[in-house]
Amino acid sequence: MKVAVLQYPIVWEDKTTNLSSTLQRLATLAGKADVALLPEMFTTGFCTDKPELAEPVDGETITALQHYADESGVAVAGSFICKDEKGLYNRGFFLAPHEKPIFIDKAHLYQHSHEDEFFIAGNSREVIEYKGVRFRLIICYDLRFPVWARNKSGWDYDILLVSANWPECRIQYWDALVAARATENQCYVCAANPVGEDGMGMHYNGHSVAYDTRLRPLIHFNDDEEGIQIADFDIDCLHHFREALPLWKDADSFTIHR
Repeated sequence: MKVAVLQYPIVWEDKTTNLSSTLQRLATLAGKADVALLPEMFTTGFCTDKPELAEPVDGETITALQHYADESGVAVAGSFICKDEKGLYNRGFFLAPHEKPIFIDKAHLYQHSHEDEFFIAGNSREVIEYKGVRFRLIICYDLRFPVWARNKSGWDYDILLVSANWPECRIQYWDALVAARATENQCYVCAANPVGEDGMGMHYNGHSVAYDTRLRPLIHFNDDEEGIQIADFDIDCLHHFREALPLWKDADSFTIHR
């Protein structure tokens, strides 16, 4: 399973420019990757006070990405500002070729930036099956909460996808948390983060990465590096490792309440 991670600047609050530039980058991946992972809120940047930037699930952004997936054979994951009859969401998506879109709303909303005042929190821990591989998709701040990402009895998923807008001033936590999610869940982790400046004075230096369950980086972006890297995940190797060391059998049971 090959997952392409895109690390690039997001133009603040400019959906047209960001969607166009993202599609140009994605166009290089046909025949090279199975899945492409985009940063969080890739068409707008992490802005939490512009409801006019929101779109329905059948709006321009998802329509364009689904068309790309259908034509290229590459699934696309990320998040965007979504609206429906109930309100606004930081909505994650997994768009597989010629399949019904899967949407998973961000569960943990970042109060420090007033995200909780703008969006409605999600509550889905859906496992996405694609090409015989099981994925979980979480969004940025969700990464801080290990129980939310927990691979429960029998291993629910194989690859954890993290779509984020994580600033340089807190990047040391990102580096630690992405690695922690890989080792505690005996899974592969693939995490996408942007570079550049936002409209609030924050700088983003990337550090997008993919780990295997032994914490070996399969790909890693340097500070402020722009580009695309492809992680090649050996699912058979992962299953063998889990069978040899079935840590889940010793794990504590728990129930999630939200």
